[in-house]
Amino acid sequence: MKVTRQKHAKKIMGFYKHNFQFREPFQVLLDGTFCQAALRNKIQIREQLPGYLGGAAQFCTTRCILKELESLGKALYGAKLIAQRFEVRNCSHHKDPVSGSACLLSMIEEGNPHHFFIATQDQDLANKVKKKAGIPLLFIIQNTMVLDKPSPKSLAFVQKLQMNQLVPEHQKQSIVELKEKEGLAKQEGEKRRKRKRAGGPNPLSCLKKKKKKTQEGQEPSAEKKKRKRKRIRVKAEAVQSVQKNEEE
Repeated sequence: MKVTRQKHAKKIMGFYKHNFQFREPFQVLLDGTFCQAALRNKIQIREQLPGYLGGAAQFCTTRCILKELESLGKALYGAKLIAQRFEVRNCSHHKDPVSGSACLLSMIEEGNPHHFFIATQDQDLANKVKKKAGIPLLFIIQNTMVLDKPSPKSLAFVQKLQMNQLVPEHQKQSIVELKEKEGLAKQEGEKRRKRKRAGGPNPLSCLKKKKKKTQEGQEPSAEKKKRKRKRIRVKAEAVQSVQKNEEE
């Protein structure tokens, strides 16, 4: 069972690495529900999760999640202690903390640019995460951490990419910057403004001229025949004149 689970995780990680550029160390955002489930099932997150994902991982949380755990009192005191060991990432709710689920959703806006994994047991949050493309989801079943399969939204996004119908915004910007750096954008603009040059002479006009030359070429031949007939006639008259004189 463990080998099968590992192969399952490796295949999914390959999907995110190839299509969404996930790289080590993997950034894992954990909420209070995941920490509580790990504590209840005696799971060592720091020791077990990197081996399951197949690479180094950085574990992090937010101030909103810590505030939420603190407000829940003794029931989640153990989960709070676990979350406090992780790196605290800055969120946009410094003055007005929000719920842990709302905070995590705000951290993966605009296409998840930081390539976060979301680790949660909150089913409502998980459903909202699945509506976004390119966000791996982690949860715990009994005493086992599980990497959820890619969502239909992620699969559809990748299919569009493969059909060259969609380019991520960060890739579009990179292409524009690269073109400007290499001077390709200016060259493309000049090519569009460049007018089509006039071609060679019209083949039909050439044929017409050639036909005219042929007609002109026939005229000297006619004149030559006319002169020849005239010379024959003059010669015949001269012969007749000589014969007449001899007879006299």
